[in-house]
Amino acid sequence: MADRSLEGMALPLEVRARLAELELELSEGDITQKGYEKKRSKLIGAYLPQPPNVHTEAVQAALAKHKERKMAVPMPSKRRSLVVQTSMDAYTPPDTSSGSEDEGSVQGDSQGTPTSSQGSINMEHWISQAIHGSTTSTTSSSSTQSGGSGAAHRLADVMAQTHIENHSAPPDVTTYTSEHAVPVERPQGSTTSRTAPKYGNAELMETGDGVPVSSRVSAKIQQLVNTLKRPKRPPLREFFVDDFEELLEVQQPDPNQPKPEGAQMLAMRGEQLGVVTNWPPSLEAALQRWGTISPKAPCLTTMDTNGKPLYILTYGKLWTRSMKVAYNILHKLGTKQEPMVRPGDRVALVFPNNDPAASMVAFYGCLLAEVVPVPIEVPLTRKDAGSQQIGFLLGSCGVTVALTSDACHKGLPKSPTGEIPQFKGWPKLLWFVTESKHLSKPPRDWFPHIKDANNDTAYIEYKTCKDGSVLGVTVTRIALLTHCQALTQACGYTEAETIVNVLDFKKDVGLWHGILTSVMNMMHVISIPYSLMKVNPLSWIQKVCQYKAKVACVKSRDMHWALVAHRDQRDINLSSLRMLIVADGANPWSISSCDAFLNVFQSKGLRQEVICPCASSPEALTVAIRRPTDDSNQPPGRGVLSMHGLTYGVIRVDSEEKLSVLTVQDVGLVMPGAIMCSVKPDGIPQLCRTDEVGELCVCAVATGTSYYGLSGMTKNTFEVFPVTSSGAPVSEYPFVRTGLLGFVGPGGLVFAVGKMDGLMVVSGRRHNADDIVATALAVEPMKFVYRGRIAVFSVTVLHDERIVIVAEQRPDSTEEDSFQWMSRVLQAIDSIHQVGVYCLALVPANTLPKTPLGGIHLSETKQLFLEGSLHPCNVLMCPHTCVTNLPKPRQKQPEIGPASVMVGNLVSGKRIAQASGRDLGQIEDNDQARKFLFLSEVLQWRAQTTPDHVLYTLLNCRGTIANSLTCVQLHKRAEKIAVMLMERGHLQDGDHVALVYPPGIDLIAAFYGCLYAGCVPITVRPPHPQNIATTLPTVKMIVEVSRSACLMTTQLICKLLRSREAAAAVDVRAWPPILDTDDLPKKRPAQIYKPSNPDTLAYLDFSVSTTGMLAGVKMSHAATSAFCRSIKLQCELYPSREVAICLDPYCGLGFVLWCLCSVYSGHQSILIPPAELETNPALWLLAVSQYKVRDTFCSYSVMELCTKGLGSQTESLKARGLDLSRVRTCVVVAEERPRIALTQSFSKLFKDLGLHPRAVSTSFGCRVNLAICLQGTSGPDPTTVYVDMRALRHDRVRLVERGSPHSLPLMESGKILPGVRIIIANPETKGPLGDSHLGEIWVHSAHNASGYFTIYGDESLQSDHFNSRLSFGDTQTVWARTGYLGFLRRTELTDANGERHDALYVVGALDEAMELRGMRYHPIDIETSVIRAHKSVTECAVFTWTNLLVVVVELDGSEQEALDLVPLVTNVVLEEHYLVVGVVVVVDIGVIPINSRGEKQRMHLRDGFLADQLDPIYVAYNM
Repeated sequence: MADRSLEGMALPLEVRARLAELELELSEGDITQKGYEKKRSKLIGAYLPQPPNVHTEAVQAALAKHKERKMAVPMPSKRRSLVVQTSMDAYTPPDTSSGSEDEGSVQGDSQGTPTSSQGSINMEHWISQAIHGSTTSTTSSSSTQSGGSGAAHRLADVMAQTHIENHSAPPDVTTYTSEHAVPVERPQGSTTSRTAPKYGNAELMETGDGVPVSSRVSAKIQQLVNTLKRPKRPPLREFFVDDFEELLEVQQPDPNQPKPEGAQMLAMRGEQLGVVTNWPPSLEAALQRWGTISPKAPCLTTMDTNGKPLYILTYGKLWTRSMKVAYNILHKLGTKQEPMVRPGDRVALVFPNNDPAASMVAFYGCLLAEVVPVPIEVPLTRKDAGSQQIGFLLGSCGVTVALTSDACHKGLPKSPTGEIPQFKGWPKLLWFVTESKHLSKPPRDWFPHIKDANNDTAYIEYKTCKDGSVLGVTVTRIALLTHCQALTQACGYTEAETIVNVLDFKKDVGLWHGILTSVMNMMHVISIPYSLMKVNPLSWIQKVCQYKAKVACVKSRDMHWALVAHRDQRDINLSSLRMLIVADGANPWSISSCDAFLNVFQSKGLRQEVICPCASSPEALTVAIRRPTDDSNQPPGRGVLSMHGLTYGVIRVDSEEKLSVLTVQDVGLVMPGAIMCSVKPDGIPQLCRTDEVGELCVCAVATGTSYYGLSGMTKNTFEVFPVTSSGAPVSEYPFVRTGLLGFVGPGGLVFAVGKMDGLMVVSGRRHNADDIVATALAVEPMKFVYRGRIAVFSVTVLHDERIVIVAEQRPDSTEEDSFQWMSRVLQAIDSIHQVGVYCLALVPANTLPKTPLGGIHLSETKQLFLEGSLHPCNVLMCPHTCVTNLPKPRQKQPEIGPASVMVGNLVSGKRIAQASGRDLGQIEDNDQARKFLFLSEVLQWRAQTTPDHVLYTLLNCRGTIANSLTCVQLHKRAEKIAVMLMERGHLQDGDHVALVYPPGIDLIAAFYGCLYAGCVPITVRPPHPQNIATTLPTVKMIVEVSRSACLMTTQLICKLLRSREAAAAVDVRAWPPILDTDDLPKKRPAQIYKPSNPDTLAYLDFSVSTTGMLAGVKMSHAATSAFCRSIKLQCELYPSREVAICLDPYCGLGFVLWCLCSVYSGHQSILIPPAELETNPALWLLAVSQYKVRDTFCSYSVMELCTKGLGSQTESLKARGLDLSRVRTCVVVAEERPRIALTQSFSKLFKDLGLHPRAVSTSFGCRVNLAICLQGTSGPDPTTVYVDMRALRHDRVRLVERGSPHSLPLMESGKILPGVRIIIANPETKGPLGDSHLGEIWVHSAHNASGYFTIYGDESLQSDHFNSRLSFGDTQTVWARTGYLGFLRRTELTDANGERHDALYVVGALDEAMELRGMRYHPIDIETSVIRAHKSVTECAVFTWTNLLVVVVELDGSEQEALDLVPLVTNVVLEEHYLVVGVVVVVDIGVIPINSRGEKQRMHLRDGFLADQLDPIYVAYNM
């Protein structure tokens, strides 16, 4: 590595030999890396060009510190398509620039001037060589494949875990690197058949509770876990918070923080403003004087883009043309009686940057006409960044006329009729071209009225605030004149001097020196347009030589780009310069540009004392400027300040600690005739101490006087009366706040250390955006990002400001390089500023919103970031390291004994949470079916008594009847199937039979056929013909686990099970015998089987739970009959009723309603297979309307299909006669918390079609009891309550008002079924809970399942699910544990029997609840927040892995939006749940697996993620 960096150097032989010895010592281990670097740099230091950048040195030192302890941090993974950006747009280098606001940049290397392009590279090359010595940027061996997170990325020196003063634990350096990263190949073919990649990184990992698990977790997560293993916060004091008041940590003031100790400062007076006798009484008078005395004297020379003089404006021409403009403004707009513009009115000046002459003429024309010019930028498109805000300014100033040039007028966007359209937010304007040829000559006797300067407004300068709003600062005529006088005196301007101006002439230093003060002194201005600087960054230096200019006005970036483009030009001589005004001298990075510039150009005649930084602000005009001296012995003022001290607003000179310092240069002395002081930035304007940083305030005639039209803001800024510590005002005259932070140093020198606008207060410490930009730029400067294309701002997340850095990335830098650069930036900022960066984002070149002169438009960038439309190409979030004010983790308290709980409940008046449905024994009904113990007997009885009564009607996708069954038809069909089972299948009674049928009539007949033959049926969803590979293994698994002796199905599915595709997915030879029921025997069985005992098995119910477990439960004959009776009573079902069912008939309540209830109750079931809705979404509702159905059942997926598919069709459905007014219950069958948003939007959508909002309700069932609640026909409407989400995390239930913060709406899950008892128990201690607690729902009922059916017969593990007893209280009753958390609430409503109604609220599955920071979170709550975070998030699922929260989001949009989601997801989860997201995974639509009930399979998703099977678009690992 060393040799590469020394290639280009002529080193003496003995030095080379000594270097070789050092290398050897290092490799042998005789010397440490640090010692090696120290000795090496000593050896070659003399031969290196001196690094000119103070920042870079500090940053490199900081990074070197980190080199010693390398951290492995997982690099984000990206899909290939995201890495290879197709659009050419991404490759055009940004038209960065000389930004008028921020540091713009001039593109040296893109414009094809050979000199400059090579220059930039070599200059950077040697700077970086000088910096790095041997340690060139670390290599990182990595292999990102198409799939992303497979390979372990060894990443060195990443992620600072620096010791930050007293708020960080020591760094954790348990680095983890896999010895051999295993590349993951993904077949590029079809997406449907995703084959699992071979994954070779199985490591022993510790889960959160310290149990080692062998898992196939991707190595990156392991890396992340290792990096985060040690929290960044100090160990918390012992505490005990019982209640759920989650208090955010309040930052405690650091006892060791530096405090100001100096005496109170005194206000600094500038020198007397010495009024020279021949100074004109006003600026117009000066113009008149020079225009008449020296009309031939040159006033302004403009350049074309080749650097040739384009036009010379003399003082004579300026005078005559300004008069002409003044006359035309006053007399030729409007009519004689009604002129459009009167003296005192505001007029916009819209001139392009390359036409200063026309702009100058128009400006002086306005002054002569006594109207107020408002110079603004040219709006190029209707949606320029910030142009709308400029429009608001014009509107508020009452501007109706815009003066412009011919060329500019032609270039403005036009409508087809040729009119200039109104720009967004702009008032209606009359565009007036000021070229002489378009104007009429003033009459001979007309002269402008030239008065002495007074308090009328002279001009309005616009200013963009931190939030993007634009204000107009008014400057009076007397202030204008006094300012010119003060500048003349401070800069020592004399008549006819030549000045080169590179700055924007419309505002700020460019306007004050290049347009105003120059005219007062009859100076000659050479104006260099921005377009020329872009092509030739050296142009201003060439003009200084050519015109032997005495003064030049530049920004530090103009110096920087001149350096980069500079190639030993022989003819450069800068000795004529007596003053080089650096307009942004108050910026922290200007000092490094000044030093570097001096370093290179000293040999070309540039003297050190010529460089004059100045500080200015729109409100206070020039605040301070360094005076030019002839004395080269007096070095300029320097301050090396402790960055740590500055964050507390304290000045500490720091010499020994080279790492975290800010080197600042003075910006000279206070202006002549002004008084300056610094006041505390917030609160009352109290004077600072001498060692304290405050906001600089100026009292002078030469300042702005107000924000136009905003009296409140004006008072706070322009009418400030600073007070001493005793409260006495410093002066009777008001001061103006400059918006600059700084202090007055020794000798009256003014130092500026930042802007109020760039101030970010993080955990009580102040950081300056510009400082952070400077540090970021110093990390391998210019290699990966463009200088001046970095935005730093703060966003408020969780009650504190968080720092965000956005930079434009060079198109040629690789993923790896960018990530490495980002990691180093984080380290550097952590070391130097001791603050964490919350988010670092890189965007493609040229994509950030620009200000008119190419700087970055900060507030628009922030806006884009917050609304998720920034489209970054790289993002690194560090919430774990930044967010230190999370609430304390909850510590579980030791459990208390039963006695005290019982007493506690009674004392606090809390009732034990228990409830029950109606008692079955007391209900008198003429239920004929009760006479029979078995469903098979009920069917035989119905076939005899009502043979032709239709029980089932099946509809097809067109809504016509596909099939129907009467009682006798079903009975006869079942008999034939029973014969077939006995004869062809040779089955014994008690054998298990798998029924693999599509939803329909065949399934029902096969079920009763099994009962008639004494077999135990298991309904199984058939494999999907288009997706056999994933659906068939599930079928096979259920058949095997249920120990089915035979499999019954239709002919079509029979062929499918034996097809070649099936053979590829499973072993087809292992199927049990397959019977095809399309071909049935003609005979009847000798006798129909009658079970000996009602407790024997009737059927098995298999289902995949939300946690991905396949569980089969046993349903006895007694439970089955009790179940049907309970539903019959709740829903009042009789033979005369019709019920529409749109559910999957394979498990749970869906199966019971589809197959069993009609036979028991005798009502007609209209069956609608949910799959048919995919072709015809209106099928279900049309059937409900057509058959005048009163009760209907559906699933959430059906409801969602209708809401999404029919949302826009309600009018046409109404026209087709769809009427839902007869529906009294529409029940969603579910095993989860009610999806209140979906049911409400469904109700709202179909309200116009007659659906009663109270009709929609939900049911609740689970594995141990297939239906616990079901909203019946009578009884109160379902209630909704709002609970405090924070309390819920602590297993408490606290009701709050709707709309209060952290409120969560929960809907009752339906009415408890007859014969069902419920109690809420503590899942850990099994004790009963009060009704203000969240606990597990336990159920006791005749239709509980009788146990799990497991293949090994090992039921000891799960036995307590079906027969648990309370640990105290009623210890006799046997309960079944549902595995769901919920609570009971006694409502004000009454039941049919006059009792108070108890409502059950289901919160979520116990298995899915996530324990994080000692609290219980339910995935659905976090998912709801995330889905709201951005319009492109269609679905979301969360799970935890080793205490990390993983959020998977489905993106509906272009892949470019993927990275926008990462910050938004992280923000919303922090804000609403106080959790830090560990990993954000962005995937395509449809990746999150969903089961047949529409529930997310989060555990499947987790397994897929860990095994790398998701093919994510992007995976971000939050630090």
